[in-house]
Amino acid sequence: MPFADIMGHDRIIEVLRRSLCNGKTAHSYLFEGVPGSGRKKTAMMLIQALFCTVLPDDACGVCPSCRKIESGNHPDIHHIAPLPDKRDISIDQLRELQHILSLRPYEAPRKVCIIDPAERMSVNAANSLLKTLEEPPGNALIILLTENAGMLLSTVRSRCQLIRFAPLSPEHIVTLLERSGMPTETASLIAPMSGGSLQRALELDNESLVVRREAVLSRVSQLSHNRIATIFDAAEELSGTRDATLELLDMLLSFFRDAVHLGAGNREIVNRSVRPAIESIAAQRSFPRNLELLERINATKRDVQRNANPKLALDNLFMAMADNR
Repeated sequence: MPFADIMGHDRIIEVLRRSLCNGKTAHSYLFEGVPGSGRKKTAMMLIQALFCTVLPDDACGVCPSCRKIESGNHPDIHHIAPLPDKRDISIDQLRELQHILSLRPYEAPRKVCIIDPAERMSVNAANSLLKTLEEPPGNALIILLTENAGMLLSTVRSRCQLIRFAPLSPEHIVTLLERSGMPTETASLIAPMSGGSLQRALELDNESLVVRREAVLSRVSQLSHNRIATIFDAAEELSGTRDATLELLDMLLSFFRDAVHLGAGNREIVNRSVRPAIESIAAQRSFPRNLELLERINATKRDVQRNANPKLALDNLFMAMADNR
């Protein structure tokens, strides 16, 4: 699998390939990004390129080393994650890792360990890792994967080269979903609500999502201050668990981003399969008002993420959306 198979992170790939060419890869990396953004795939690609016996800055995909990594059977790659019955990565797991890294590699030029998710290391485990991160034995490579680098000890962060992975664009998500065999229509519906995560996109329930999308568009089109019941009925029908409400807000964000694009004269939108409904949203309100509502939806999402009551948050949001200035 060559670096070219990684989408949406060209700058990161350029930096990693340059370090491979110069023989200056770091001893420890901290890859930050949402799960499904490509951080783990890039980590494995870096290891494959590092171990490849044919190419200096990429993976050929056919040498014995590349094939073993592709199949998940390389003896010099180790993965650390919480044990099935535990919440955190324990200090005992880190001590065992330190022993493994102290041994000579079986066949690769160096041993490699991936810790995922790194923020789940206990404080004692993280502290025990500090010297290993600073001076890995035998030139070992350690890659930490995290959704939020701020959740790690500052002493851990300072010993790693931090690389931030932006969420994948909806266009990249659509392409990746299509490659997996998903119809374009379905991929176009799911991608805007994936939060830039291929993992999240694959987890979405396609059939129920289509039904929910139609219900959301119907309710949004009916919102009116002159019929106050439309506001509270919409919140009652569309609110649910916190996760379901966040999914709804992602859907609204996608709709209103498209409406703003149309209002700005850009004819290309993500939700092409429901273009008439998006055009109606754009036409109902002024361009500045749609921009304002886009930020209001973002603010509501942040409130719900911070444990605001989903039903009350939607009541307030739909009240604002009912004002079609």
